[in-house]
Amino acid sequence: ASGLPGACRSAARIQGRVTCLSALTLLGVFVLRADGVHAHVPRTASRLPAADASIRRVHRRRLIRRPHPDALMVEAIDAVADAVRCQPPRAAIATIDSALHLRVLRSDELDELSGELPARYRPLGALVDGRAESGGESLLRLIVRSIGCRVELQVVIDGVGRVDLLVDGWLIVECDSRGFHSEWSVQRNDRRRDLEAARRGYVTFRVIAEDVFTRPDLVREAVAALTSTRRSPR
Repeated sequence: ASGLPGACRSAARIQGRVTCLSALTLLGVFVLRADGVHAHVPRTASRLPAADASIRRVHRRRLIRRPHPDALMVEAIDAVADAVRCQPPRAAIATIDSALHLRVLRSDELDELSGELPARYRPLGALVDGRAESGGESLLRLIVRSIGCRVELQVVIDGVGRVDLLVDGWLIVECDSRGFHSEWSVQRNDRRRDLEAARRGYVTFRVIAEDVFTRPDLVREAVAALTSTRRSPR
């Protein structure tokens, strides 16, 4: 079909299906970095047709779910299982968060997913939280947790509204992306929320998602410096 995504075309040429980061990108699920096409072929497949330059990786893992014979994409749980292996641990957690939030992955499938992963990945399950509304928010939560702070997610504060993270009961940490915060009307509303939060004794720290993705150590140092200056208010 003329509207078929290029990743599906590339996978079909080697008699495979789209999986991993490529499949999740098509489903709108967060992945930290999608580089080329990830395709799945049966473990018994041999003498595959020559792949084009877009194929980044070919997966041969035994699938958890059997896809429809005509499907050009593996089932979502299998795409997530491959993506966990292809990303750093924090990014893998953010991907699972996103899949849960978008209901691409069901919460009752987490145990099944964990059972299919190598043992070294299983501790990640305790850090998953499907309430996170973006990949940047998930990664930011994990950065703050690594400092040893108490983190509350999606907290509603009277007069302010819902905030991304509340750290140690007094520090509001928001992750802003260009897609949702580029308009002045949105920024103005954010500043007024920050003003009301300050009036109520909270401090607001805003970080852009790009820095969370590319300069996590700097973000961690900034949050650590802030939390070292103040105790939680009564």
